[in-house]
Amino acid sequence: MKAKILYIEDNEQNFYLVHFILDSRGYEVLWARDGQAGIQVALQERPDLILLDIQLPIMDGFTVAHVLREKPELDETPIVALTSYAMPGDRDKAMDAGCNGYIEKPINPATFAEKIEEYVSKS
Repeated sequence: MKAKILYIEDNEQNFYLVHFILDSRGYEVLWARDGQAGIQVALQERPDLILLDIQLPIMDGFTVAHVLREKPELDETPIVALTSYAMPGDRDKAMDAGCNGYIEKPINPATFAEKIEEYVSKS
């Protein structure tokens, strides 16, 4: 059985592309449209990996990562920032907030699943 991945993303087109790629590889892909909902889904579903957009409504991704890291039941779950934030220092800021990885959008569909597999295999 393949891993369960939660994608916290407010943009439907971004979600559907990631869902299409990962679903075709057998992953179960869950979706939350804002940071607060993402925290709730993560606590309920205990995914194997969390993909996290940074620019989210209600609560930004940096805050979401920080809150998730405070939850003992999720402190070992890999969190990967999947974001168009690509300014100098954004990667470090995501890692400081509790992310284990950082992938810039737009994603490369040819290599995206392999990158995700690296994080899932560590969980």
